[in-house]
Amino acid sequence: MALDVEAIRKDFPILAREVHGVPLVYLDSANTSQKPQVVLDTLTEFYAQHNANVARAVHTLGSEATTAYEDARDKVAAFINAGRREEVIFTKNSSEALNLVAYAISNATTFPGAERFRIGPGDEVVVTEMEHHSNIVPWQLLCQRTGATFRWLPISASENEGGGRLVDSAIDEIINERTKVVAFVHQSNALGTINPVARLVERAHAVGALTVVDASQSAPHLPLDVQALGADFLAFTGHKLYGPSGVGVLWGRYDLLAELPPFLGGGEMIETVDMTGTTYAAPPHRFEAGTPMIAEAVGLGAAIDYVSAVGMDVIAEHEHELVEYALPRLAAVEGVRIIGPTTSVDRGATIAFTLAGVHPHDVAQLLDEQGIAVRAGHHCARPVCVRYGVAATTRASFGIYTTTEEIDALVAGVQRVKEMFA
Repeated sequence: MALDVEAIRKDFPILAREVHGVPLVYLDSANTSQKPQVVLDTLTEFYAQHNANVARAVHTLGSEATTAYEDARDKVAAFINAGRREEVIFTKNSSEALNLVAYAISNATTFPGAERFRIGPGDEVVVTEMEHHSNIVPWQLLCQRTGATFRWLPISASENEGGGRLVDSAIDEIINERTKVVAFVHQSNALGTINPVARLVERAHAVGALTVVDASQSAPHLPLDVQALGADFLAFTGHKLYGPSGVGVLWGRYDLLAELPPFLGGGEMIETVDMTGTTYAAPPHRFEAGTPMIAEAVGLGAAIDYVSAVGMDVIAEHEHELVEYALPRLAAVEGVRIIGPTTSVDRGATIAFTLAGVHPHDVAQLLDEQGIAVRAGHHCARPVCVRYGVAATTRASFGIYTTTEEIDALVAGVQRVKEMFA
């Protein structure tokens, strides 16, 4: 079934805006997505009609808020095919979700029953060279706290079909019997690369390592089935999935969550508190200390309803066609260098590029003057830029509402930028 993009666009009020006197062309969805009217309405209705704290009050508003919040948990669980609803933990964003796992592992040293998470000198943590900083820094900090060794899987930057992908031969070499955690991105925010999850999970589990998947960029664009992926933990964020900012998700296998030490202490994450000690609630509440992001979680539930009604398979096919359309047209502009895979195979709807003789920030600023919103910089993935030998890139990223006409506008805009600097 083809996606009716024009009908979809009518659901997003911001797309009717003009900037600098021209229609907005929004190509920065990897940074943050725009929100459909149903999400905006859900947030307004919650605050106007149901606002109260959750799991704390027996009055009507408190019951309504708790029901709406827990219904959102059910929607997330169904969206990712979780084994049970208690495997879904609401966080502030993907960064907090990944930090939660890393810090909880470091708390395992003295936590009863958490032996499988204990890590120390001689052990290794492995990430990839294409990670967002949020999936690098927490693991570096874990290694600093525990004495473990931090390692990474390299990417190939060669200008051919294999460029922008993990070096396969390194997987079996670097993930070894000393590896305790393998953390990797499902779809790169800087390259668009879709990584071989099954290959990485199989190798990690073969040596007894835990796997942590950053699905921030894949959740809005690809069907997600955590049971089929086989990973141990997975994180994504709401604001890239057409939902509100300030809410994210950590999913984990329940048997692991039940043994994982808490990350933050406070209200609702406890079972009993005594001045001589504390016992902790079962997952997911063990990891949701304090008043959570209630309205934001409800809004995320509305966003999941929206994309589920459209169909994630339909969205994935639409965006794959956009990538197939955009790659050769952008590459045909003289001076443009695609950073990442140059074909649409195992590639998401994010294209980073450089333009010879023009700084990426200048490209982005001049495109903005034409009404075209893109991002410039290292996209919180500086090691990728180092690997490619560039200071920064310009990045165009697509979404459910992106059209081929907008890609045409991007290509024409880049051509105009080139001519201005000629």
